[in-house]
Amino acid sequence: MQEREGLREKLGALADPEYRVFTARLLPTVGENRILGVRLPALRKLAKELAHGDWRAYLAGASDDFMEEIMLQGMTIGGVRAEPAEILPYVAAFVPKIDNWSVCDSFCASLKLARRAPEAVWDFLQPYLQESREYYARFGVVMLLDHFITESYLPKVIKALDSVACNGQYYVQMAVAWAVSVCFAKFPEQTMDYLRGDTNLDLFTYNKALQKTRESFRVDAETKAVLKQMKRK
Repeated sequence: MQEREGLREKLGALADPEYRVFTARLLPTVGENRILGVRLPALRKLAKELAHGDWRAYLAGASDDFMEEIMLQGMTIGGVRAEPAEILPYVAAFVPKIDNWSVCDSFCASLKLARRAPEAVWDFLQPYLQESREYYARFGVVMLLDHFITESYLPKVIKALDSVACNGQYYVQMAVAWAVSVCFAKFPEQTMDYLRGDTNLDLFTYNKALQKTRESFRVDAETKAVLKQMKRK
């Protein structure tokens, strides 16, 4: 309890009232009373310290009262250097705490275990990609776009994205569209073949993928014009 209070004091000292208001506007479902207003770089620095200390004890007693406290747990899990067999249960226990895109995306970005043990993490992610719960599915998709859009994994990533059941859930649809746009920026020919084929993407997600790809600085003007013509109605 004393350690939890000490950590809360640290977060309070790092809080910025103006940033709190700004964050609350971006995350209207969270509620300003659950946001402290701590910026991500400060959270990452603190998470690095926790990951190099007694992280097990910290996670066992961590508070979920504020969004940043939850976010800090995720970043700490991501920074721990341990075997997949030990870390992945912590990942699984954390996913139900995700209730907004910011916690989801910061958690996914921190999980460098995916780079150290890609096969184990890939297998672990498969059930999430078929989830009907919005942030479970978004977690799976954002993990793919953060860590698996590589030459060796691209065919499997595209197949996985095409099979995600978005169910009209906005934050899943946006994640899939974002992932497809990253695939296109890195591997344009293969992704163009996919987009021109018989995809399972719903209309909103397909058109949003085209839009986000056209917004990329890594796509040339001629290709953007072609993509614009591919919009479906």
